Amino acid sequence: MKNLKKYAIVGTGSRSTMFRNAILNTYANTCELVALCDVNPLRMQAWQKTVNLDLPTYAPAEFEKMIEQHSVDVVIVTSVDRTHHEYICRAMEAGCDVVSEKPMTVDTEKCSQILETQQRTGKKLTVTFNYRYAPRNSKVKELLQSGIIGNVTSVHFEWMLDTKHGADYFRRWHRDKRNSGGLMVHKSTHHFDLVNWWLSSRPETVMAMGDLRFYGRENAENRGEPRFYTRGTGDALAANDPFALDMNQEADLKSLYYDCESADGYQRDQNVFGDGISIEDDIGVMVRYQNKTVMTYHLVAFAPWEGYRVAFNGTKGRLEIDVTEKSYVSAGEGDHNLSRNVKGGSTHQVVEPTTLLYRPHWGEPQKIELEESNTGGHGGADAILLRDVFGEPQEDSLGRAAGHEDGALSILTGIAANQSMATGLPVKISEMFPQL
Repeated sequence: MKNLKKYAIVGTGSRSTMFRNAILNTYANTCELVALCDVNPLRMQAWQKTVNLDLPTYAPAEFEKMIEQHSVDVVIVTSVDRTHHEYICRAMEAGCDVVSEKPMTVDTEKCSQILETQQRTGKKLTVTFNYRYAPRNSKVKELLQSGIIGNVTSVHFEWMLDTKHGADYFRRWHRDKRNSGGLMVHKSTHHFDLVNWWLSSRPETVMAMGDLRFYGRENAENRGEPRFYTRGTGDALAANDPFALDMNQEADLKSLYYDCESADGYQRDQNVFGDGISIEDDIGVMVRYQNKTVMTYHLVAFAPWEGYRVAFNGTKGRLEIDVTEKSYVSAGEGDHNLSRNVKGGSTHQVVEPTTLLYRPHWGEPQKIELEESNTGGHGGADAILLRDVFGEPQEDSLGRAAGHEDGALSILTGIAANQSMATGLPVKISEMFPQL
């Protein structure tokens, strides 16, 4: 009988369910989930109940004990972002390889600790950048790699989060920059990694400007739209607010978070127009890469539609990709596919139309046909990513699998952007983080 690779998961919030379900179903013949670790024992119970599991559970102080008692081979880290470094390093010290949800971590000190530990232990760290695996994004990489537009001189990247999805970062623990690094690290690490990968280059200099312009108490009051409630569940004052999240209306959220609050006090449904928000919701960034390409990037977290537009200018022409994504709120199956739980939200499936256009210097624009998928999260990317994480190694000319160095490079742009917003000055990556 073939030996199963043994996995443990630390952090049993909604982000972990994608990995759990892959191990229990698609990769059950080669992988085994043997233990869980979380600060909240009630959440671990609720998390298991949904799939009829009865695994041993451990508190963070018992992390090494868990690894030893169950001969864990790989630890999957899906805890709060600011704790990623702790579990990544402790797992590698204990002899395990690690799979980490993005972002790898939230600041340069924690990043240094991860890289030093990886180098010393030699253990493998995989960072799960699922956007690389979306067929549409892979096609962009393939076209740029082919030289169709020559040398890329500039990139314009606009990412819009709508008022269902974008608002959710302002309800949860992400709203405190100490936990998430703000959207520049927690969310934009996806996008900065894509550009690093698309360009086969590294960020060199970063300049950013941004602020909290829509969410938060002060902005709501300045618009004459104060929301006088603390949380969306069970408060009559939230009843008519389309931004309020009522967890009593969604069984998954209620069981995983609301019913588990007594163990850690975490409230999943905070008022997005309340106090205590320290992250930005409208941010512009300029990045110069080592290959001299310049990117202008903008993130808006309160748009009326969701998706992204990227344009590449090159010495032989221009490549443009426009993607409309579905709306969703983090819950249930790994937070990639849902558009419910918010008053006025829709539960129907939304197709994600994509247009990829090549504009040569001479000649008519050419529409590039794409392989589209509306099954699974991130435009069909998650299933392909999970094959790389849990399946047999695949030959991949596009180099989509990401390791610790990719994880570091993706967050350094966001960390530099945060520093630039704070100081008003450009930031050189080599001076901020000379280790890479």
